[in-house]
Amino acid sequence: MSDQTPRPPDPGAICFGLSPELDRRSCAAYLQLLGKTALAKTLSSRLSEQEIEELIGLTSGLMRKHLSKQEYHTLFLGEEHPHHNSAKQ
Repeated sequence: MSDQTPRPPDPGAICFGLSPELDRRSCAAYLQLLGKTALAKTLSSRLSEQEIEELIGLTSGLMRKHLSKQEYHTLFLGEEHPHHNSAKQ
């Protein structure tokens, strides 16, 4: 399987609790499905302010814990060549 031509996740293959490897693959597929534009717009329009704060707090915290700054900028923000100079900010 090539990383250059990713296939969309198969919702029917998402299954948790059978093995750590399956949980990780299912989690990745679940996160991909959450990233669909129509779902993001629909769900975000229905969340309360508290739910939005909880969602952002959880996801931001997990990214801070598990991603380096470079990974955050390349994987999450989509920057090809992240560069930071705090003196400029």
